Amino acid sequence: GAAEESIDEIMEHIKDSHMLFITAGMGGGTGTGAAPVIAKAAREARAAVKDRAPKEKKILTVGVVTKPFGFEGVRRMRIAELGLEELQKYVDTLIVIPNQNLFRIANEKTTFSDAFKLADNVLHIGIRGVTDLMVMPGLINLDFADIETVMSEMGKAMIGTGEAEGEDRAISAAEAAISNPLLDNVSMKGAQGILINITGGGDMTLFEVDAAAN
Repeated sequence: GAAEESIDEIMEHIKDSHMLFITAGMGGGTGTGAAPVIAKAAREARAAVKDRAPKEKKILTVGVVTKPFGFEGVRRMRIAELGLEELQKYVDTLIVIPNQNLFRIANEKTTFSDAFKLADNVLHIGIRGVTDLMVMPGLINLDFADIETVMSEMGKAMIGTGEAEGEDRAISAAEAAISNPLLDNVSMKGAQGILINITGGGDMTLFEVDAAAN
């Protein structure tokens, strides 16, 4: 469709990138159709670069997508599932957030638009968590090669964030991060790699960092 027609223009924008995040709502025409096309083009561009000069960079591609609400019907869910299968062939890492899981964090007063803002916020914080590790100076810095080692060819992944204060704040924040209610029934069991971004005030202790990481 439209993405295939515009693929040269899209590649022009991303060809010099180290890392590509593809975010889309699966189940409709645009996201379901475009996301795999862009991911495939990024992978093929990288393969061509790899064959030509092994030391040149490849595009590390991460899909961060949503699945439809249950009330959107079986047809849309089926389209989404097929789109996810196709997308997973081409991305290095795939993070899926089912919109249905918004009911876990919403209440009777949560408006429809606020529910979507909550989901967007989880996506935003998760992506920022990865990019900040590379671009924001910290006490322990990672470079792109470190990120690539953890995220290249890894398949399904999960993201989570947690914030806490007071006593046991480090452990509370870490526990909140690994039990993200929005994710698609994935757990950290059997994970081949983990990226951790810990942010705290000047009073954050060595023991707290150790407790959170463990």
